[in-house]
Amino acid sequence: MCGIVGLYLKNEALYPQLGALFKPMLIEMTSRGPDSAGVAIYRNPVAEGQIKFSLAHDSSEHDWNALADSLAQALSCSTTITHRDTHAILVTDGEEKAVQNWLAQNATDVRVVGRGNSVEIFKETGLPEDVYARFDLENAQGRHMIGHTRMATESAVTTAGSHPFATGADLCLVHNGSLSNHNRLREELKRKGVSFSTENDSEVAAAYLTWKLQQGVSLKDALEQALDDLDGFYTFCIGTSNGFAVLRDPIACKHAVLAETDDWVAMATEYRAIATLPGAEKARIWEPRPATVYAWGAETLEGLSVNDAEHMTAGAA
Repeated sequence: MCGIVGLYLKNEALYPQLGALFKPMLIEMTSRGPDSAGVAIYRNPVAEGQIKFSLAHDSSEHDWNALADSLAQALSCSTTITHRDTHAILVTDGEEKAVQNWLAQNATDVRVVGRGNSVEIFKETGLPEDVYARFDLENAQGRHMIGHTRMATESAVTTAGSHPFATGADLCLVHNGSLSNHNRLREELKRKGVSFSTENDSEVAAAYLTWKLQQGVSLKDALEQALDDLDGFYTFCIGTSNGFAVLRDPIACKHAVLAETDDWVAMATEYRAIATLPGAEKARIWEPRPATVYAWGAETLEGLSVNDAEHMTAGAA
């Protein structure tokens, strides 16, 4: 049992309030996930030729500046790094694969938890309110965030096992449910050159979608193919650089609610998380259909938009 929340701001005037609006949504899901929490924030896109890495270490005292300097010297690239508690955001013009390889060989105690043009991922063990405070997320500004509160039922309570999971290209995923074929799919993806950091089934789902995108498949098609390739019961919220998507399995036994106003679109495992938003009492509210892709940010999600006919007829307020 876990909690998922997502918020996409349609009104640019609300961008400075993103972190403050998102905070009570995540905290409302504490009863569904008191073990750990995490968020993905999409903000501050880097310049062309640069890439942003979200990094994590077990210690909040890790010397991130030394890591950035060593990387810059080894790869003859520029680096800037911002430290927040146990995490750091590294921006570099180094080649993505070369940076990954250098980190794997020279910083074995550092975990890459996300990478792309704009995504920043922060996750830790502990109560959601405490995790949010540790990373000063209430002051976050931007267009959209997705988040997760975890109740560990199938693996240990660790930072590495916390959500969101990201495997590149600004894509990240939070998941409520369980996949039954994740071990087989993990081995198939390994044979295709995909690497994994944990045994968590949600990381397999994220890796599957990223691999599909790398093969030139649109996110819409990748999500539809996931309905055939991923066995189990699940609700996914998938973040991209320009929006997020929601998908439930064909049985749809895991909770999910969507709501929309002129100012925002939100999803959550339970409505009480959405009720914290301004204007929620006037929102159109519905339960997403099974095996149906819902998405916002059409320029990234290719062919999907807030006015998609399938979306507009999905449910009644």
